[in-house]
Amino acid sequence: MNKPFVPAASPATWLGVMGGGQLGRMFAQAAQAMGYQVAVLEPADECPAGQVAQHLVNAAYDDAAGLDALAAQCVAVTTEFENVPADSLSRLAQRVFVAPDAHGVSVAQDRIAEKAFFVACASKSHVMPAPHKVIASYEDIDAIGDDLLPGILKTVRMGYDGKGQVRVRSRDDVRAAFDEMGQVTCLLEKMLPLAYEVSVLTARGADGESVVYPIAENVHRDGILFTTTVPGPNVSADSALKAQNAAQAIVSELGYVGVLCIEFFVLEDGTLVVNEMAPRPHNSGHYTMDACVTSQFAQQVRAMAKLPLGDVRQHSPAVMLNILGDIWFDGESVSEPAWDDVLALPGACLHLYGKDDPRRGRKMGHVTFVAPTLAEAQAQLQAACGILGIPL
Repeated sequence: MNKPFVPAASPATWLGVMGGGQLGRMFAQAAQAMGYQVAVLEPADECPAGQVAQHLVNAAYDDAAGLDALAAQCVAVTTEFENVPADSLSRLAQRVFVAPDAHGVSVAQDRIAEKAFFVACASKSHVMPAPHKVIASYEDIDAIGDDLLPGILKTVRMGYDGKGQVRVRSRDDVRAAFDEMGQVTCLLEKMLPLAYEVSVLTARGADGESVVYPIAENVHRDGILFTTTVPGPNVSADSALKAQNAAQAIVSELGYVGVLCIEFFVLEDGTLVVNEMAPRPHNSGHYTMDACVTSQFAQQVRAMAKLPLGDVRQHSPAVMLNILGDIWFDGESVSEPAWDDVLALPGACLHLYGKDDPRRGRKMGHVTFVAPTLAEAQAQLQAACGILGIPL
């Protein structure tokens, strides 16, 4: 086991993060609370993480000079989003510790590689992905089996928050969607009888030790996460254990270091199906900032700094509400939401991401409601939705 880095406020002790979004911002705040200074590499001049980091390297994610500058300043580097070039992480790894590494990120970047990995480790995880088929040509469409339809056609790379995917019921639908996507290589996944979706947040250290957080139950709207509830009201003890065991098997098989979020489907008959993974802290794990001993961002700091992993106990039931830019709009007018009324609700914890340009569908922040009971947390969620004009 490598000797851990010692947390310190010394200028010599810097952690780096690839990406300037809100996940990088919350990572930086957690790292600073533990005594580190943070450098962010991001091509945009203005970004949420850049507002709080001690240093901003303005460079493209594949810019050699920018990467070398980040490596020269930091003792370890992480990434806040999965679409950072894997080659950039490999370049950084020649000089500093990188967590997660290029291999883990590259698998999560490519849906074909991701599905193949899930199948390959099924003997250890005891879960399989949905039936699927690679669609790279019209011949592939002609060869689609009847058992794969209806399904969802997804681009192999760069899809998130419902983007890059289309529901299809027939081969004609697949052809139309394939054309609409520019005939890029896609993956067709069979639609399954979904009861609910859960996400499992796990973390693995450089020494191979891993921890797993309580199971989160998610609700999406228009492909974007709407709420996360923990403990999940529909999650049985058996399903929770299977999902947690599967997540720890997957993170171990991947040889991963850092926080990894894995999304699972629970079908109507109780079957667990692995959907996808995100090699970073995740929107569905934001509740850990207010409801767990160690937040997902503090856990990422610990893993990349080779410190012991933190306690994942949840001390309070919690419901997390994603805040999108839509609530700033009332017809054509734009106004600040009534945060004072929201914060008057017991257990309301507001996190805004420093974005001054609200747009419909844009993630602007989140509110987590913690309470002695799940019913009380859910009641505060309902009250907040009423205040903010969010339909339930």
